[in-house]
Amino acid sequence: MSSFARVAPARRWLIVPIVTAWMLLAGTAHAQSVALAGMMGSKALLVVDGGAPKSVGPGETHQGIKVLSTAGDQAVIEQAGKRVTLRVGDAPVRTGNVGASAGRGTRIVLSESSGGHFVTPGQINGRAVQFMVDTGATSVAMSVADAERAGIDYKAGQPVGISTANGNTMGYRVKLNTVRVGDVEVFDVDAVVTPQPMPYLLLGNSFLGRFQMRRENNQMTLDKRY
Repeated sequence: MSSFARVAPARRWLIVPIVTAWMLLAGTAHAQSVALAGMMGSKALLVVDGGAPKSVGPGETHQGIKVLSTAGDQAVIEQAGKRVTLRVGDAPVRTGNVGASAGRGTRIVLSESSGGHFVTPGQINGRAVQFMVDTGATSVAMSVADAERAGIDYKAGQPVGISTANGNTMGYRVKLNTVRVGDVEVFDVDAVVTPQPMPYLLLGNSFLGRFQMRRENNQMTLDKRY
């Protein structure tokens, strides 16, 4: 056992394990990001524009997004008169005339969710994920299931001891090619993969350490240093 990486305790994680599908939908004035964070019975857990997850049932509307139907791990939504099927775990899909930015931004601005966390959609190696900011986590941290969905060959990584709220366990240390939040992209980011399920991927200090962090009230601003 070469080293230990700290993964923050799982306290206050109240929703089902989350795997996101991130979609950019063309609105009348701007692109709107919609993440299918999971299913809660017949309701879809939607994350709109990086906000807190909201359970939305068929026939209900949240921030202009109407859920038409749900089944299994997918939901059919309607936005701006267009019907789109969201599936848990899908790669990002883009519709409309708004193209993806090149990830050359230098500032990330996050708003605190109702649970007191900073939660945001993002990407790992181009795959859609849902992050929770955790300044107490040494690295970006994810479960084995999340790593597999992101196409990460974690078994080729370095075995490492991981300290969690439930004790010590073995995981893998890996290098992520890219981690992206909004239009800010960071390269060669250390991460750990743990066999324990996690409702969010933790955005730890291997990513956060490259930014100057500032918090004012319920808003966190990250300015890229390098």
